[in-house]
Order: sequence, then structure tokens, then C-alpha cells
Amino acid sequence: MVIFVIGMTVLLLGVAMLALPGPGTLVIPVGLAILASEFAWAAWLLRHAKERIRQFDPRKRGRGDSRP
Repeated sequence: MVIFVIGMTVLLLGVAMLALPGPGTLVIPVGLAILASEFAWAAWLLRHAKERIRQFDPRKRGRGDSRP
């Protein structure tokens, strides 16, 4: 129960930070990682999010590095 409360709190703070100032896109995966230690649905969601993030990696597309 403690893991659930902590994980959901961090996750909801991350979602709130999407509209408020703060690093919401970094906090949401942390909340999911906490929840994934106990819940299969959170592990699946975290794995799915990682795959989606990898799709946007320009190095994976063959475009090279975006540095000048």
C-alpha cells in the first residue's frame, strides 16, 4: 500500500507539472518506475513509454546528431 501511495503521488505530481512549472516529463517515468515495482500494468506502461521515446530519437532514424 505504501508503494502505491508514493508512486501515485509522484505520478500525479508529474502530471500536474505538465501544466505547472516543473519537469513533468521526467517525474512521470519516476512515478511509473515506483509503481512498476509492484504492479504489472505500470511496468507495461513504462515499457511502452520507453519504446515511444526511442521512436523520437533522431540517431535511430539515421539523421545523425543534432549538435552543430
